[in-house]
Amino acid sequence: MAKGTKDETGDGKVGEKKQKTIVFLHPDLGIGGAERLVVDAAVGLQKRGCKVVIFTSHCDPGHCFDEARDGTLDVRVRGNTVIPPSILGRFSILCAILRQIHLILSITLLTSELSMINPSGFFIDQLSAGVPLLSLLRPQTPIFFYCHFPDLLLVQNRNSSLFKRLYRIPFDALEQWSMGFATSTAVNSNFTKSVVAKTWPGYPADQLKIVYPCINTSLPSSSSSDEETQPIKWGQSEKSIILSINRFERKKNIALAIQAFALLPAPARQKSKLVVAGGYDARVHENVSYHADLVSLCEKLGLKSATVKTVVSALNSSIEDVEVLFLLSVPNALKEILLKSAKLLVYTPREEHFGIVPLEAMLRGVMERVVERMGEGELREMGEEGKKRVRENFAETEMARQLEGVFEEIEGVDAKGAGALGLVLVVMAGITGAIGVGIGLWLVRTPAVKL
Repeated sequence: MAKGTKDETGDGKVGEKKQKTIVFLHPDLGIGGAERLVVDAAVGLQKRGCKVVIFTSHCDPGHCFDEARDGTLDVRVRGNTVIPPSILGRFSILCAILRQIHLILSITLLTSELSMINPSGFFIDQLSAGVPLLSLLRPQTPIFFYCHFPDLLLVQNRNSSLFKRLYRIPFDALEQWSMGFATSTAVNSNFTKSVVAKTWPGYPADQLKIVYPCINTSLPSSSSSDEETQPIKWGQSEKSIILSINRFERKKNIALAIQAFALLPAPARQKSKLVVAGGYDARVHENVSYHADLVSLCEKLGLKSATVKTVVSALNSSIEDVEVLFLLSVPNALKEILLKSAKLLVYTPREEHFGIVPLEAMLRGVMERVVERMGEGELREMGEEGKKRVRENFAETEMARQLEGVFEEIEGVDAKGAGALGLVLVVMAGITGAIGVGIGLWLVRTPAVKL
């Protein structure tokens, strides 16, 4: 029996309760929005007295959130020695599924690591392919799956070729089917819930829970924060910062921010600087290629740009006359300074299922600075209302409370045993993987075909 722990929840309730052990499985613990949610959920559950272990196929100490590398969280990298993240920059979904299966097998059959942890429940997100296998191997442990958004809707250039359409068929079917083996499933918003219902009419979307992602709301008050945080200043100029924070992915539509900036009258551009900051991983082909495309776009539009990778370089006065500044893999401290310094935050993704960045901006009152025609009292009231909404609905403590409630609800409920179907799935996944790799190796030798 797990030992009793004090419940330090942040909601005023302290008492003795049975300690839960929650095991997280996440594909790649980098610095994206999904990773931020996983880290915040893990930290929040720890604060509520749970023991937390995160298993992932990849976590680079130089490219992850602070809590994943400073000892706050128990992060273990497994299942990363056989299958690469991609094959020549392609077939990422196939490789991700095989790596997840490898991770699960590594901690269940190949070692006794998971048995020694003896989890009370699993938290799996982003990739549901391994859920049936895990339910087969650990039928007594409930599985909670968090669906950020249907992966099949995030695929770009799906109709670019017949080969890609055929390639995606088994993965699209596997996504919906495998989610059904989770004991409980949640999405990040009412919007995503409606999309799931529309995308998979046969899926019981009415049973989906809604657990909002969170942000760190433990910030100092606006006035004291403004005094303590010095805004960024390049050289002697007082340029207004127009800020975009997104991963370097095409679906984030960062090009729109650059195009809009280029349309500003020349005098307005001279007084402003567009700062494009976000997650960047040199291992991810799309990050590299999209950044290169954005730099080329700046050249095409006649905008002077520069790319920096360190805080020291970012604050260098030599980039004073740069119009578009790309900041790769921004650390939290610099992001805080940017949010406090920005006059305007631009958020460009179309039909984004949930955006953490607007919440961060609301919490810090950034948007109020651009509404010049409103009175000081109205500005303050709008800013405070934004902060209040974030703290009430999107605080770390609120998400952790909801998650703990979910695990209490499914405690003692066996995973939806895969039985014979699970065994068939494992065999089919192996065959599909082998065929996929075979086809992939053939296709990569054909330059005209791109998946």
